[in-house]
Amino acid sequence: MNFSKKHTEQIEAKGLTLLQVEKQLDKFEKKIPYTQITEHASVDRGILKLTSETEESYSKIYEETYETLEIVKFTPASGAATRMFKFLYKFLENYNPKKDSINSYINKEKEPEIRLFFIGLEKFPFYDDVLKIMNKTELDRIKKPDQFNYDFVHTLLAETGLNYGNYPKGLLPFHKYKNHLSTPFQEHLFEAASYACKNGKAKLHFTISKQHYEKFKATENKILPHISQKTGCTFDISYSYQSEQTDTIAVDQKNRPIHDAEGKLLFRPGGHGALIENLNLIDADLIFIKNIDNVVVNTYAEEISRYKKILAGKLIELQQKAFKFMEMLHEGVSDEELNTILNFLYTELNIQISEEFEKYSQKYQIEYLIEKLNRPIRVCGMVKNEGEPGGGPFWVKHENGAVSLQIVESAQIDKKNDYHQSIQKLATHFNPVDIVCGVKDYQGNKYDLTKFVDRKSYFIASKSKSGKKIKALELPGLWNGAMAFWNTIFVEVPLVTFNPVKTINDLLKPTHQVK
Repeated sequence: MNFSKKHTEQIEAKGLTLLQVEKQLDKFEKKIPYTQITEHASVDRGILKLTSETEESYSKIYEETYETLEIVKFTPASGAATRMFKFLYKFLENYNPKKDSINSYINKEKEPEIRLFFIGLEKFPFYDDVLKIMNKTELDRIKKPDQFNYDFVHTLLAETGLNYGNYPKGLLPFHKYKNHLSTPFQEHLFEAASYACKNGKAKLHFTISKQHYEKFKATENKILPHISQKTGCTFDISYSYQSEQTDTIAVDQKNRPIHDAEGKLLFRPGGHGALIENLNLIDADLIFIKNIDNVVVNTYAEEISRYKKILAGKLIELQQKAFKFMEMLHEGVSDEELNTILNFLYTELNIQISEEFEKYSQKYQIEYLIEKLNRPIRVCGMVKNEGEPGGGPFWVKHENGAVSLQIVESAQIDKKNDYHQSIQKLATHFNPVDIVCGVKDYQGNKYDLTKFVDRKSYFIASKSKSGKKIKALELPGLWNGAMAFWNTIFVEVPLVTFNPVKTINDLLKPTHQVK
């Protein structure tokens, strides 16, 4: 495609090349590379179900080992909270308190979320703050409930009010304790102190939007003394932004580049898969990954911490075995030792061995096993499927015919393929993004994580811009295609470990309410 000088300069300013953008445009023209799922992962078929004894054992392994390791808690926290308030924005746009009642609006628009929001209004942590700005009391709510409720939502979201829809999700008040409100950012610090505080210090890394950096730093400076005093742990907090080099060009329904009001090409962030670049910069032995909105009130904190230690202990056990076997393979092994390593790959790392393996010479068998072992390892918690939207654990067939365990998003599965849809419907577990990563090899060298990405596992998402439908290119997701060639272990964890806040009403759930 021929780009103008202005567009060429815009592309280069992002750190992209014309060739890279042209390749992005080519992908819109090609058939979407849907993931070839062969079956859903289940307990004893890709998902490990632990006993109370094994849970205790893995927790003990972590507690006896973690002080010798460099540990970082990695939390994707980019973007504003706009989507949390989607149904409230619609309410403000379509409801007129002078012409209609809220009940009739709910029935007409079929918006039960609005009803739930107003029923639980006083349980939201920001309730008192909104009342102060409104200069209203409970009596005003009783006198004119519909007008009060409308004004409440307006104050919550308007730029002249709290403007929460444009606030970073990580800095919204999620929980109301006796003497203070707590944000997800704060809860992640408390959580890190409970299982990742080594020699009195916990390291955390947040990926945020550049425009939110000052807000995060101001909050950090304000809360750290209190949290450190309460936990006995100091904090080393770092931040990074999604690189503009990972942005992707947006197109219309005919796959033509879209221009904004100034005539510039429209680029969009390439999705959370771009964060593999940020993760790759973290130099640590063990990295915990968890999304910013998956937090709980302190009542459940001990249980959350316990399962973090269990997952990490499982990773450490597997890694110690893998490192031992890597040393053996490089020093020379007997046929019996080769079979032991082969069994470890198959039974503990879920690696499907080539049917041709027995035909290989021993030299090539050793090379084959080294190639399979010499990869980053991740242990991922999986919860039973409760109908939440998002990714899940599946067995996937790759282009070369190899089959491996993968986390697959619903957007990666062909909706027109009845066989794949039937597999998806049978799925028993869901991905809560509860991951522990080992990113160093047996000699202590950090892997280049960008070498383990399946670049062909991108997908095309439908978005909107100024009321018009557009198509956006999503890079291989961070825990999907970006980790496709890692060694992957799935472990069943209880539902209490998964408490995301996707809509504001999620804050009414027990794990976000202080008893």
